[in-house]
Amino acid sequence: MLATTGLAKVLAAFGSSGALDTADPLIGIPFRQLMLVVGLAELLIALFCLFTERRRLSLLAVAWISTNFLAYRAGLLLIGWHGLCGCMGSLTAVLHLSPHAADNIMKAVLAYLLIGSYAALLSQWRRGRQAQSPAAAMPVTLA
Repeated sequence: MLATTGLAKVLAAFGSSGALDTADPLIGIPFRQLMLVVGLAELLIALFCLFTERRRLSLLAVAWISTNFLAYRAGLLLIGWHGLCGCMGSLTAVLHLSPHAADNIMKAVLAYLLIGSYAALLSQWRRGRQAQSPAAAMPVTLA
């Protein structure tokens, strides 16, 4: 998912739409630059997840970026901006999706990444705690 949306953002950043030169209402840089930076970050995290054996670090990276996406969306709500997410770039036109449908899909993807990464991290943490517990190491014998 991160690779797909990241690639869509990077490709969209090189598009010719004048809207890309408009400043993002929250961060203040042009959407073109924001989409390029965020798209590259998504691609790097996707590649890291695909090509590393370090599962915990991969989960932390996904949790980090999805938490940032949530904070960004919350920030937009707090300043009263109610535009739709352009995070899929021109991929929406290729897939024949309306901007509203794309926004809803990206909200679902965000929820999946956020909940999934934190749930997996919690599960790993619990397994690690159980493995370190002295009671878990002691065999149970019945007399």
